[in-house]
Amino acid sequence: MRDTRESRLLLVLLIAVAFALITVDIRGGEDSPVDGARQGAAAVFGPIENGVSSAVDPVGNAVSAIRDSGDRHDRLAELEKENAALKARLGSDDRNTSRLKQLDKMLKIAGEGQYGIKGAQVIAIGAAQGFSWTITVDVGAHDGIRRDMTVLNGDGLVGRVTTVGPDTATVLLANDPDFTVGTRMEAGDELGFASGQGDRPLRVELLNGKAEVKKGDRLVTFGSQADKPFVPGVPVGVVSRVDPSSGDLTRTLYVTPYVSFSKLDIVGIVVQVPKKDPRDTVLPAKPKPTPTPTVTVTVTPSATAPVGGQIQQQQ
Repeated sequence: MRDTRESRLLLVLLIAVAFALITVDIRGGEDSPVDGARQGAAAVFGPIENGVSSAVDPVGNAVSAIRDSGDRHDRLAELEKENAALKARLGSDDRNTSRLKQLDKMLKIAGEGQYGIKGAQVIAIGAAQGFSWTITVDVGAHDGIRRDMTVLNGDGLVGRVTTVGPDTATVLLANDPDFTVGTRMEAGDELGFASGQGDRPLRVELLNGKAEVKKGDRLVTFGSQADKPFVPGVPVGVVSRVDPSSGDLTRTLYVTPYVSFSKLDIVGIVVQVPKKDPRDTVLPAKPKPTPTPTVTVTVTPSATAPVGGQIQQQQ
């Protein structure tokens, strides 16, 4: 439309009519005469507004997501932190459960053997003594630990104390090649000396070359003079192989130790010796033998029977 005098006059008249309608609508309130027109306009233009809104909302949502991303990231980080803490706590609980079991077994051995022990935790493996099989524990002279004390755990003989510091001590393990301990066969008086062989079974030389020994027999410590470095009765291991007797003065056995030297955690150092030799009372209960199933075969009589040493065939 061109900018003419008539067009300007028409614009003024339309503005005047619009103000008049607004005034009438405000004064009429809910009974406004233009309410019907408003509803009709809403019916016509409502679907169009919804379509526009649908097109615009994803953009608005994206903006909101960007605005809230910092809070969400913080919450995610918090959840991940809580999850990590929970896993750590569960792992710690599992370890504590394992330690409690180890401690219970060790206290049982101490009670059965009447050993006074000082509990300790392994804090290092293979200390400054070259390639020796050793461990370092977190107790020392301040805890009453002295050189040549017996070390055990809930399974049996671990080793002996070789070096003592103010707050730590070094233990030579029973599987070290330089380790030797006097042994006694279960339920007998056959004596010998067990030596370590690293990750192989202990080698035991019995003093009696004609001793009757078989696989599965068990050994305990014989004890030392004045109970140092070894107290008597501590479980050592189970015979896994016996060399044939060759008439020598000694007989060689190979013994699987009760203790797993690569899994040491909680140990006990014997600080008070038993009043008497516990003999075999500290050994674990023997496993019950597995019963051998018996198979019964039932023979069904056949249709033929022997007659006079021959088989008569039915006609």
